[in-house]
Amino acid sequence: MNIKWYGHSCFLLTSDRGIKILTDPCDPKVGYNISGIEADAVTVSHTHFDHCFTDALRGKYIRLEGCVDTDVGGVKIKGFPSFHDEFEGEKRGQNTLFLIEIDGIRVLHCGDLGHVLSEEAAAELGGIDVLLVPVGGYYTIDHAQARQLANLLKPSVVIPMHYKTADCTVDNIEGLSPFISSVIGCKIHKLNQSEATLTRESLGDDRVLVLDYEKQA
Repeated sequence: MNIKWYGHSCFLLTSDRGIKILTDPCDPKVGYNISGIEADAVTVSHTHFDHCFTDALRGKYIRLEGCVDTDVGGVKIKGFPSFHDEFEGEKRGQNTLFLIEIDGIRVLHCGDLGHVLSEEAAAELGGIDVLLVPVGGYYTIDHAQARQLANLLKPSVVIPMHYKTADCTVDNIEGLSPFISSVIGCKIHKLNQSEATLTRESLGDDRVLVLDYEKQA
């Protein structure tokens, strides 16, 4: 599986067979340019402008929202209900967690998760290999809660997302540093590139992988 970060919560997952799954494309006013991407399917965790800008895509694709359970070219995608806040959605509404099984790797995209999952919800998800988790706080869980979630789900690889960067225009969210400071004891791999290739054999154990977002002209 190849994974590329386009900024915010937007990733492109590409299987060995070339099937492309895009997650939570954001409106350009967030500060990231993701126009012109081709994908076979796009997951939308919720319909806020910074997570559902499917106009960025070109060509034909399947839009997936809510608690779907489907197969796209051999990639299994299942949605699980959650909330965008700590008040069962009263403040910001619903959020969908997407479990994407690709090339034998179970990837969980958390969208704008606003609360730490219960043990029951974690058990329903099953084993997670790669956790794509928001760490910026305010609109989502913060760096400490993200680490708490990782401790609960025990993924092999954690990839932080939805945090303040030099180009991000979203106010109030934190940068990456608080999360990195909270993961003492983990291997932290900071890549100076937007993408990485992961296999079952390369997953390792308790590793944080920091991608640089794709910068387009």
